[in-house]
Amino acid sequence: MLVSHLPPTTPATHRSPTPEDPSRPAPAPQARVLAVGYPGPRLDWLVHVLRSTGHRVGHAEPGAAAPVIEQATPEAVVALDEQPLGPDVIHEVRSTSVGRTLPLVMVTPQQQPAEVAELLRRGADDCVPDQAAPLELGARIAARLRRVAMPVDELPLDPRTGLHSPLHFRDELDRELHRPAQGRRPGVVAMVGVAEMRALESRLGTHLRREVAERLAAVAMELGAHCDRLGWDEDGHLLMLMPATQEEEARGILEKFAHTVGGTRFVVADENVRLTPVVGWLPLAECAGQRQALDRARVAVEQALSLQDLRPVRYESWMRGTGPRRNRLGVAVRALLSALSPLVVLALGVGVPLAVYLQLGQLGIPLGSYMYWVVVGGLLLSAVLIVLECMYALDAPSRPEKPGSPYPPASAVIAAYLPNEAATIVDTVESFLRLDYPGQLEIVLAYNTPHPLPVEDTLREMAARDRRLVLLPVDGSTSKAQNVNAAVSGVRGEFVGIFDADHHPRPDAFRRAWDWLSNGYDVVQGHCLVRNGGSSWVARMVAVEFEAIYAVSHPGRTRLYGFGVFGGSNGFWRTDLLARTRMHGSMLTEDIDSTLRALRHGARFTVDRTLISRELAPTGLRALWNQRSRWAQGWLQVSVKHLWRTLRSPVFTRRQKLGLLVLLGWREAQPWLTLQILPVILYAIWASGGVTQMDWAVPLCLLAALFTLSAGVIQAIFAWRLAAPEIRRRRSWFWAYLLTSTVFYTHFKNILARQACLKEALGERQWRVTPRAAAQRSPVPETTGSLPGQRGGRPGGTGAGE
Repeated sequence: MLVSHLPPTTPATHRSPTPEDPSRPAPAPQARVLAVGYPGPRLDWLVHVLRSTGHRVGHAEPGAAAPVIEQATPEAVVALDEQPLGPDVIHEVRSTSVGRTLPLVMVTPQQQPAEVAELLRRGADDCVPDQAAPLELGARIAARLRRVAMPVDELPLDPRTGLHSPLHFRDELDRELHRPAQGRRPGVVAMVGVAEMRALESRLGTHLRREVAERLAAVAMELGAHCDRLGWDEDGHLLMLMPATQEEEARGILEKFAHTVGGTRFVVADENVRLTPVVGWLPLAECAGQRQALDRARVAVEQALSLQDLRPVRYESWMRGTGPRRNRLGVAVRALLSALSPLVVLALGVGVPLAVYLQLGQLGIPLGSYMYWVVVGGLLLSAVLIVLECMYALDAPSRPEKPGSPYPPASAVIAAYLPNEAATIVDTVESFLRLDYPGQLEIVLAYNTPHPLPVEDTLREMAARDRRLVLLPVDGSTSKAQNVNAAVSGVRGEFVGIFDADHHPRPDAFRRAWDWLSNGYDVVQGHCLVRNGGSSWVARMVAVEFEAIYAVSHPGRTRLYGFGVFGGSNGFWRTDLLARTRMHGSMLTEDIDSTLRALRHGARFTVDRTLISRELAPTGLRALWNQRSRWAQGWLQVSVKHLWRTLRSPVFTRRQKLGLLVLLGWREAQPWLTLQILPVILYAIWASGGVTQMDWAVPLCLLAALFTLSAGVIQAIFAWRLAAPEIRRRRSWFWAYLLTSTVFYTHFKNILARQACLKEALGERQWRVTPRAAAQRSPVPETTGSLPGQRGGRPGGTGAGE
C-alpha cells in the first residue's frame, strides 16, 4: 500500500510552466496539502497540479489517510472520488480529531448534482471536477485556507454530526421553555449517558466523550422520529430535545433508541465496544428553565445507570427525596391486609362468591349450580393439559449431532448476592473452571455486597491464578437483573450462559449449548437438577418436582404449543440478543419477562434436558415458601404485563397464542377456580335444604375428581421415566412426591398463587433472601450419563415457578 507522509517544510522544486498551461497562476504561499487516492494517472495528475500551484504535497491511499493526518497534520486535504470509495474517504478524514476542521476538497470524475450533493452532505467542503483548470483548483484551496479555522467544539451546529454545542443546545432548550403561553406545545427533553463511560475513560482518556456522543447521535438521526435537535454536554451525554411530542410517544421513541444502541457494536477510539445507554427524561412542562431541566434529566440518568436495563427513566421528585409524604393510614392498612392475607384471600375467594350465589339463588338465578359445572370443567381441563404435556414430552427433538459452525468465544455469567452465597461461591467458581470448552471461555462473577467479605480475598486469588475468571463487583445493585445487565455489556463471548451462584454445570454444557445456537436458535434452556436431594424431605420433593418441570413440562409444553419461555439459570443466550433485551429488575421473575419480550421480537427458544446444571434446593418449608412466593408473584407480573400484548402480536401463530393463553391466563385463574369448590358445595347444601339432603355421590363429580388425581399420578410416572439417571434411581422419592403433592404440595402452591395476587395489589414486592449453606456430601452422584428417551427439546420451558 502506498503511503507517503507530508514533505518537510523546505521548498519543493516545481516544473516550469509550459505553453500548454497558460492558466497556471503565479506561485502562492506554500501550504501542506495531503492528496488521497489510489496510485495511477489521476493521482499523478492531482499531485502535479497541486505542486504546480505552489503547494507541498504528500499522498496516501484511502484507508491509510487517517494515521498520516494524525502524525503530520496537513493544512488541507484533496481527495480523489474513487467511486464508490469517495464517501469512505470523507468518513476517514472526518473521523480523526484533527480532520474535523481541515478543508476537504473532493475531485470527482463527473459533476452529477446528486453525487456532489451527497459528498457535501457527508462532510466535504467543496467538489471540483477532473476537468477543472489548475487555476480553479488552486483558487478553491486558497479560499478554504484563508478562512480562520474554528474548533468544531465551538461551532453552534456541527454540520457533520448534527450536534449542537453545549451552549447552543441550552439556548435552544431555553427558547422552547419560554415560548409564549399561546404558542407553547408539549415536549420532552432527554439526556443519554453510557454505563461503560468510566471504564472507557480509564483506558482511553476523556477525549472520547464527544466521540461517544457522536455515535449515539448517529443512531438517533437514523431513527428520526421527532428528535430534531441533538446536543452534547461536557460529560459526554447526548442531549435530545423533542418538541411537540407527547409523553407516551416520547417514551416509545426513547425505548426504541435505547434497544437499538444496546444491540449495536460501535467503534470508539479504534476499539470495538458495546455501549449500554442510560436514558433520563422529563416533560418540558415540568421545567422552569434549561438549567433545571438538564439537572433533573441528569438525576434520572443516575437512576437509569443503577438499572442498566435499557428502559428510559422519567424524572420523579422522589429521586431527590423530595416526593410527597407517604400516607401513614394507607401504609398501616396495607400492612394489616398483608398480615391477614390468608383470611383476606378466603374472604375474597370463598366468602364473596358464596354471598353472591346465595343472593342470586334467592332471586331464582342458580349461579352456584352453573359454577359447579365450571369447576368440574376446569378440573378436567387442567388434567387433560397435564396428560398432553406428558405425552408430547416423549417426542422431544434431538440435539443437533454437530455444531453448525466452529466454537466461538463464550462467556458464563454468575449472578450473586455475595452475603447469601458466601458458603458456596468458591465451590461454584471451581466447578466453572473445570468446564471443558474448545473455544475461549471467560467466567464473569457479577456480584453485589453491602460490605467487604473475607471470601472476596479468596476469589481474587483464584482470579489471579486463572485469567478466565473475571470479578465484577456491581455497586448499588439490588437484583440479579442488575448484575446480569452490568456483565452483558462487557462480555467477549458470542453467546452467554446465565447461572445462579449455586449452579454446577456439567463440563460439556457450553459445547451442547452451541450445538443448538449454531443451528438457528437464539436461546437454549438447560435442565436444572437438584444436587442436595438427600439433605431433607423438602429437598427431595423439590428434586422430583424439578424433573417434572425440566424433563416433562418444558419439552412437552414446547412441542404442544410451538414456543418456549424461561432463559434464566442454566439458560444460554446469543450475546447480541441478550444485550438488546436485558433483564428488568422490577420483575420478580426477570428471566421469564426477558424471554417473552424476546419472543415478541421473533427470537427462537429451545430446551435440552441433557444440558444439565446442578443446583441447591431449599431444605426447609420457610425457605421454600419464600422462594415459591417470589415465583408465584413473578409469574403474575409477567401475565399482567404480557398476556394481552402477546395475544395481539402478529408474531405468534394461533396455536402459540392458545399456549400463551394457557400459560399466562389459565395458570393464574386455576387456583381461584379450584377454590370455588368450597362456596359451590356450601351453596349446594343451602339449595338442598341441609347436609343430610345433599346428594354427595354425583357420578360426574366423582369421575372428575378421580381423573384429576390420576393426572398427578401420570405426571409423576413420566417424571420418573424421563428423569436424569441420578434422580430416577431414587424411586422412593417419586412415591413420596406423589403422596405429598396430592395431599399437601399442590394446595401449598395454589395458596401461594392466590396470595401473590393480593401482594401484587398491595405493592409488596420484597425479595426475601435466605442464605445458602454449603451442600453436604450427597448420596446422589453427579453423573454425566445420557438421559433416557430423546436428547433434547424445542423452544420451551417455564423456568421459575412451574
